[in-house]
Amino acid sequence: MKVQLIISIFLPLKYTAAPSVPVAFANIIFLNENKGVAMDTYITGATIKTLREKKGITQTQLADVLGVSGKAISKWETAKGLPDITLIEPLAKALGVSVMELMSGDTIINKNISSNILLSRFYVCPLCGNIIRTTGDTLISCCGITLPPLETEDIDDNHEITIERVEDEHFITISHSMSKDHYISFIAYLTTDRVQFVKFYPEGNAETRIQLRGRGYIYIYCNRHGLMKLKV
Repeated sequence: MKVQLIISIFLPLKYTAAPSVPVAFANIIFLNENKGVAMDTYITGATIKTLREKKGITQTQLADVLGVSGKAISKWETAKGLPDITLIEPLAKALGVSVMELMSGDTIINKNISSNILLSRFYVCPLCGNIIRTTGDTLISCCGITLPPLETEDIDDNHEITIERVEDEHFITISHSMSKDHYISFIAYLTTDRVQFVKFYPEGNAETRIQLRGRGYIYIYCNRHGLMKLKV
């Protein structure tokens, strides 16, 4: 497993993670063991779109089969996100091809453009689950694939966030089933000068305490519906 990135600046960071998980400041990187997956390329959006159109189904129809949103399919096909590794087999089945046929295609090329911390980019490796945040132009490669920056959406009704003030902190709860195959991976709070980050795990509770200071954004990442944000 290889991660290539350029770190432009270091900023204060608060995080919660397992003790054995190494963390790189400024860019948050959770390094897990490579689970025996070795490949030079991952699924490309062009491949998904071509196979879907050949199959004669719409983005909405494909989304219904996979249990994701139509927007998620659109993101995959426009290189603004990647399907989670748990969706590879059902995706291949839905498109009427083998997993190997689905995996073949052009290598994904990613360009990341961002300026200040409020315009940070997030990347998630669909193979090992690595999480990376950047604050500058960056090329990210993990598990042999180039990762695109995740496109954000506003929080929807299926991922509702509840914020309750508790002394000098805020208790944040995310409405989610948190099953083995469908869960919130992390929550992050970004302001102009700092980042607070909490890692969640399947079958756990999607809740935490964060100090909300000044104006900023809360980001959450769902492994099936992608990255979402809420202005606070």
